[in-house]
Amino acid sequence: MGMMNEFKTFAMKGNVVDMAVGIIIGGAFGKIISSVVADVIMPPIGLLLGNVNFSDLAITLKAAVGDVAAVTINYGKFVQTVVDFVIIAFAIFMLVKGMNSMKKKEEAAPAAPPPPSKEETLLTEIRDLLKKK
Repeated sequence: MGMMNEFKTFAMKGNVVDMAVGIIIGGAFGKIISSVVADVIMPPIGLLLGNVNFSDLAITLKAAVGDVAAVTINYGKFVQTVVDFVIIAFAIFMLVKGMNSMKKKEEAAPAAPPPPSKEETLLTEIRDLLKKK
């Protein structure tokens, strides 16, 4: 029972929930970026390079024989994956940079002075009473 309560406490902490949401959104974001790269960015680049389809680029090490598939090195898919990574890394960099600039603005805002202590309040009242007399 103790371990279950400990796990429940851990799982319900804000950081764990935030991390889970971040992972889910990150996975969806990765799929979007992969689609943008494969379907939007790479086709024009392939067209500029002479109608090259990057997903078809491969080096055949051993040709297909009967029911045995060919052994290939699919470097075109690797190029697409590298472009995916660069775009995702840049997007995350921009996101972190934006968050850091917002943090700096929060830190730059001056903090309100602490309220006076009880002693200071009493001394101020005594001073004011002495001024009246």
